[in-house]
Amino acid sequence: MKTNNNRTIVILSTLVGLLPVILSLALYNDLPERIVVQWNYAGEPSNILPKAIAAFGLPFFLAAANLLLQLRLYKDPKRDHASTAMRRLVPWLIPFISLVLMPITLFMAMGAQIPVSIITSVILGGIFILFGNYLPKNRRNYVIGIRLPWTLNDADNWNKTHRLAGIIWILGGVAVIAGSFFFLRSLRWFVALLCVLSVMLLAPFLYSYWLYKRAS
Repeated sequence: MKTNNNRTIVILSTLVGLLPVILSLALYNDLPERIVVQWNYAGEPSNILPKAIAAFGLPFFLAAANLLLQLRLYKDPKRDHASTAMRRLVPWLIPFISLVLMPITLFMAMGAQIPVSIITSVILGGIFILFGNYLPKNRRNYVIGIRLPWTLNDADNWNKTHRLAGIIWILGGVAVIAGSFFFLRSLRWFVALLCVLSVMLLAPFLYSYWLYKRAS
């Protein structure tokens, strides 16, 4: 029964992630020959693709990434150690991104004025807050969490590291959302974002290593 449920989630999430293909078909003749798919911190185009690749290739690329992620999740022998909420959220993360960002990309290609920097920052910050909320509830597994040799080998190290990471990720998510409104399209915003991401990644790593060395 559980295998069937997993297969159903894989199929449904993949189909949801491919829904933007319908919009691409409807708008295809009105799209420009080249479409901007990435913007820099100032909101200027930084990556442009032919419309066929942007309209159809990107949704299928995201669908493939979703399938690979779920394959790793379901092949993890300790997948049941991840919190129930995380196991339910992760399969829908990439489809959600596809469902939100693909229409934005297509409508902006047609001239719509959309604050893409704010939207992407809110999505990114929201993901950080969600993950930060549920990270402390994760037990050791090989897919979701801070997977370092000393966290995977020591339950106490894993638990303490993820409790700290949860707090830092929630604060980081709030900072990303708030910063996008105060420093939108400025070099200061880009630098601030890099600083926030660095703290989110390095602080749990250094803390877990310190715990490991102290216990040695």
